[in-house]
Amino acid sequence: MNLIKLNIVGLKYSQFKSGAYALYLEEDNGIKKLFIVIGACEAQAIAIGLDKNIISPRPLTHDLFKSISEKANLILEKVIIHKLEKGIFFSSINFLNIKTKETFSIDARTSDAIAVAIRFNAPIFTYKKIFEKATKYLNEKSDLGLNIEDDLELDEQIKSTENKVNRKDLEQQLASAIKKEDYELAAKIRDQINKIDE
Repeated sequence: MNLIKLNIVGLKYSQFKSGAYALYLEEDNGIKKLFIVIGACEAQAIAIGLDKNIISPRPLTHDLFKSISEKANLILEKVIIHKLEKGIFFSSINFLNIKTKETFSIDARTSDAIAVAIRFNAPIFTYKKIFEKATKYLNEKSDLGLNIEDDLELDEQIKSTENKVNRKDLEQQLASAIKKEDYELAAKIRDQINKIDE
């Protein structure tokens, strides 16, 4: 089966399901899209990995995993989202031992697999059948209360008001949140800064 490369489009808090976030992914040509519902901790791990400006004073779990892998001569080749069952995505992480040239894969929660892939700068893939299955879910109202097209359209509508926020104030709030190790707040502030830059 042919693998389809995915890019991370964004991460959004759900106002319709408490504590839930939607991670948006799309194929390289931008035609097909997936969104994965994840929890706050998982969203925080992904957001911190995406934002190179957030540097934790102590290693976080996924950063620690990367350090251990590198010490063991392992590099993450790719993540594959290989299964969708009852709205839950299943993934595998594929490793290469750079000394022995052996490869192996391990099962992982999709949110963890993506958080680790970001840190290794590794590609994320899925199969055509996953897109087809996911489209059935997206044609109906999702767990977030909106379908993906509505959700992305809503993002566009609120951009103009978010652009009026003072960037300097947000950067000061971001520095304060990082100092206090409040990474969930830091991720939200970072999202606001990124929207100003768009």
